[in-house]
Amino acid sequence: MRTLLVILICFTATNIFSQKKINDTITRRATITYNQNGNAVSYKPETPPLIPIAGAPKPSFSYLWELGDGNYSKETEPKHTYKNKGTYTARLTVTNNYDNGKPPATRPKKVVINEISNTLYKDIASIEDQNGFNIQKNCDPIPEQEIVVVLSYQNLESYVTNGKLYLFYNEKQFKNKNFELVDYRAHASEREIKENTIASINDLDNSNSYLALSENLAPAKNYRNTTTEEDLDATLKTAKETFSDVSILEFDECNPSETRNIFYTFKTTPEMIKDTSATVTMRGIFIPNRSFKNHKIKNLEMEIVTSHDPNKMGSNGSFMNYRLVRFKRVNFKTRFQNNGEGPARMIRLETDIPDMFDKKTFKIEDMYPKCPICPKDEIPTTSCLDTIIKQKQIFFTFKNIYLPGSNQKNVKEIDSTKGFVKYSMKFSDDFHKIKTKSRTAIIFDKNEPIITNYATTRFLPGISIGAKAGYNLYPNLVDSKSYFVGATISPFKSYRYYWQAEFINSLHNYSNKTAISEEILDTAAGVRQLQRTTTETRNENINWEIPILIRYNINNYIGVGAGIQGNINVSEKQNNDLKIETFESVKDTFLISTKNEKSADTNSFSTIKTGILLDFTIGAARIGPSLGARYVLNFKDNFNYFQFYGIWKF
Repeated sequence: MRTLLVILICFTATNIFSQKKINDTITRRATITYNQNGNAVSYKPETPPLIPIAGAPKPSFSYLWELGDGNYSKETEPKHTYKNKGTYTARLTVTNNYDNGKPPATRPKKVVINEISNTLYKDIASIEDQNGFNIQKNCDPIPEQEIVVVLSYQNLESYVTNGKLYLFYNEKQFKNKNFELVDYRAHASEREIKENTIASINDLDNSNSYLALSENLAPAKNYRNTTTEEDLDATLKTAKETFSDVSILEFDECNPSETRNIFYTFKTTPEMIKDTSATVTMRGIFIPNRSFKNHKIKNLEMEIVTSHDPNKMGSNGSFMNYRLVRFKRVNFKTRFQNNGEGPARMIRLETDIPDMFDKKTFKIEDMYPKCPICPKDEIPTTSCLDTIIKQKQIFFTFKNIYLPGSNQKNVKEIDSTKGFVKYSMKFSDDFHKIKTKSRTAIIFDKNEPIITNYATTRFLPGISIGAKAGYNLYPNLVDSKSYFVGATISPFKSYRYYWQAEFINSLHNYSNKTAISEEILDTAAGVRQLQRTTTETRNENINWEIPILIRYNINNYIGVGAGIQGNINVSEKQNNDLKIETFESVKDTFLISTKNEKSADTNSFSTIKTGILLDFTIGAARIGPSLGARYVLNFKDNFNYFQFYGIWKF
């Protein structure tokens, strides 16, 4: 017994310690280490082991270093020379690519510069080639994780400027907010200000009836690159209509050619849209001089992901309003990264094209590496992009290019190993309201293909209101007349199966079978007489019918349905006509007298009848006019009927 107790205690202790060990490994951490020589500092990360994904390329980390003085680096082990004495806070954000774990958490590290022994420092890199304004991110957003957005601006004027910066986020087209601003870090005395820029929450459109990135689909404006605009009021008005949140900063004394960086940390919300092919956008507005309305606009597009995979396909057609997209363009973007140990000379993208898109409207919007389209019927000798359109696919082939590998020797800038193709198409003439899926096979030189995720397009449900009117035929009722009007509600232009609810108000008149009764009467004189009473009853009803049915569109013109319905007698009036005839004897040979009497009985909400129905329509099955026939089988005798009607769905 004592031996058994000792074994049990050891077993329990082992479990406790092993559980503690597992819990310690749940939080992954990366540590900032550095070597300092005066004002020259070499940084190095200490990262936890990577957790490979089965079938995926080799996992790796990518880095964003904030060096504390407004400079940043994406190198693994950056070296930086500080210009001035002081205490600087270095920060590191680590992104795990092709990795099954969470991104490693880091803590800031303070670096104290007491002497300036090295004067070979570099100013912040110029962004003049980007029109003096740029926004970038360290990674694509994952729900409930943090991302860092870097906003860079440069004074391209020949004089010192005092300006303003706007960063708009959380598009109103999404029902829930996607981002929370956790913190921002400025290094040139930029200060936050408040303006009455954003509409109140009561003004937001929470109807969930939106067109995904409708602005980007419109051909009028394209904010792919940084643009210079002059109508600041119109730009801010459009941004207010598009976004629900904004961060506004003012800056002073920005010298000519000076570049500055601001770092924003955003936390993605748990309610963030979890469509992993959807695109979300932030918008920056840069006003170089607060005294003028000239400004610059830059959009930052981000695909929502579940893991950090540089090879990805996305679309801005994730939530579309079916009524508005016929002549709009849907954008698709395929991203890729060369993870090899050497450069790629040829990259081939084999992309699926859903049937409902018109391949004749195909248009390349942007690409990287930048190169011209390959000439037809010629063997290219320079870098170019070849496109071949087939029935189900489009092939993109980058030829004669040089895309470095992320594991290639002396490659320090990870972004230089990435590329993309962005293209757009319109819908075909006869496209249906159905979800589409497409993905891309990415082939680097002669390596095995890498298959991306599915990029999906889907439509919002939408509501279709219909008006119907017709006639009810009751075969088992005498002299029945029944007319009705009603309304229907269903999803807008559903493709195959869909639910439909109706409300019908009908006026129904019918007669009951004539009732005849006879009675022998004895008079005071002892004469026997015959009294015959004839009763005729006519019903005048107002009925409410509430059918709920599931329908199926066989094609564009024919639809069928089945369901249940309730029939309520809202108002029921029964008119009784009595005819009393008296005959001289027990035979009806000689009529003595005739008397007519009338009576009426009125009831409200007197009866409820339930039943099942079968339905058939021919015409415009999904939207527009059609004719229909329905048979209703009531669970109460004598009230089975046919319904013939016309309907128009809007």
